[in-house]
Amino acid sequence: MLQLEDINRSFAGRQVLHEVSFQAQRGKLTGFVGGNGAGKTTTMRIILGVLAADSGRITLDGAPVTAEARTRFGYMPAERGLYPKMRIAEQLTYLGRLHGYSKAEAASRVDQLLQRLGLTERRNDALEALSTGNQQRVQIAAALVHNPDVLVLDEPFSGLDPLAVDEVLGVLTEAAAGGAIVLFSSHQLDVVERLCDDLVIIGRGRILAAGDREDLRRRHGTLRYELTTGADAGWVRDVPGTAVDEFSSHRVVFRADESTAQQILARAVDNGPVESFTPLLPNLSDIFREFTADQNADESAETPQEVHA
Repeated sequence: MLQLEDINRSFAGRQVLHEVSFQAQRGKLTGFVGGNGAGKTTTMRIILGVLAADSGRITLDGAPVTAEARTRFGYMPAERGLYPKMRIAEQLTYLGRLHGYSKAEAASRVDQLLQRLGLTERRNDALEALSTGNQQRVQIAAALVHNPDVLVLDEPFSGLDPLAVDEVLGVLTEAAAGGAIVLFSSHQLDVVERLCDDLVIIGRGRILAAGDREDLRRRHGTLRYELTTGADAGWVRDVPGTAVDEFSSHRVVFRADESTAQQILARAVDNGPVESFTPLLPNLSDIFREFTADQNADESAETPQEVHA
């Protein structure tokens, strides 16, 4: 398990990470999400040792992360980091050799990755000759070439079409199934929600939520309900404490606390047959928006208001 505890970091006197704490477990895909400037990349660079934290600590399986341990880390940056004019297979083999593989071992590993990522036919092409999506696949192969214990990916699905997303997911899932820790950041919340096991949400350098994806959906965000009846359901719009998101004559989707929702159900049963009454768990976008709104409200409350005479 990779664990971060109370990580702080400042740049030029401005604090950008505030006691960041979370964990990423072996065998799972952990999604790290937040808006632009939230602190994702800074946190990842501290994990990798590219940046130093001002305070706090990082452990791997309970032991401090050392330079030697980081040789078993794989990293894919958001920006391009490979040689554009070098042939794909050649430079991936070169990277494998740098990690201690023999030439034959590195070549075999590269062949496996190129096949899994649908790049075998492009193995002798220069990186710059590839499309944006295929360049992204090569970046991912570079991070995986030495079969790392910890895989850190910054926006790995950017520029990928749905088929490529599935191919990359297959490779990452295999890495996790082999015992690797897989941590990836993304601003594509719908993709993260579909792919990851655990979630970490960061906003303005603070961890807003972390844990199992489904548990977060149950514990956070505004719960919605879907009511389908054999009678007209228009009256739901007039119930105090209720916000209606979708409505037709016999079906309504609304937001309310649990007590109000149960009152609505009881009234619906009295009015006629109830075909279905289903809680709808919030999606990741809903949760993220709610956390962001709460954070903005808290910061506004802490900011002294200007008084005009």
